[in-house]
Amino acid sequence: MNKQPSDEPLLKVHHVTVRFGGLTAVDDVTFEVHEGDLLGLIGPNGAGKTTLMRSIIGVVQPTEGSVSLGGESLNGLPIHKRIQRGMSLSQQLVKPLHDISMGDNVALAAASAKTVSPLRALLNVSNEQELAVAQHELQRVGIASMASQSPSIQPLGVLKRLELARALALKPRLLLLDEPLAGLNSQEAHALAATIAEINQQGLTIVLIEHNLGEVMRICRRLVVLDNGKKIGDGDPRTVMADPVVRAAYLGGDALGAAAAEGQPKLETQHA
Repeated sequence: MNKQPSDEPLLKVHHVTVRFGGLTAVDDVTFEVHEGDLLGLIGPNGAGKTTLMRSIIGVVQPTEGSVSLGGESLNGLPIHKRIQRGMSLSQQLVKPLHDISMGDNVALAAASAKTVSPLRALLNVSNEQELAVAQHELQRVGIASMASQSPSIQPLGVLKRLELARALALKPRLLLLDEPLAGLNSQEAHALAATIAEINQQGLTIVLIEHNLGEVMRICRRLVVLDNGKKIGDGDPRTVMADPVVRAAYLGGDALGAAAAEGQPKLETQHA
């Protein structure tokens, strides 16, 4: 069963603005994420989604506004401190260590939660506790039988699951996913989206950026839409996608044509 969201938000993004010189990449964005949520952060290319997610995990610091997790401000904290407080990020570009097995890749992630030193974490890979965590997380993402194999021989679909397992090995309270379905064919994307939904149903709070609108509509219970750095939509998928402002900004013109060319279902029938 889905974990019921609590009244207090797990994540608070409060009036966050990110500027790079004269460019405003994120413009006064506010939203909350409660425990158990599966939130899709969507919008056209250049909308500010990735910059906003980087400000949440700590790759960039907000020019204005604040980010908090569990009521604690994260402003000024580096990435490893945010990970220690319960965040984890699965990145779009998968970069495993090819000289060690997939199981050891995940065990390394589990060990890194204990130290900011990758070298010290690497020395802990032989620890039985980390290896047990690795096997458990590989099982959750459906590739436990491949634990002893090298990432160098795996197709992208398997590597995406490995990246997800590495993020889960950090035991996050909040999992951030940056385009987890990018580069996958429709069957692979559908299967991985189902795995993400299942992990959410086990109680993990998830925020994901994803351009595969069909799968976003299928698994997410809430959407936040950005356009030109501003939030233009926030709510359940059916309501958000029916909003003329969202349709014009995110799904107008070429985007609608591309969706039709890919054979995606119509908006009003995508969300079950």
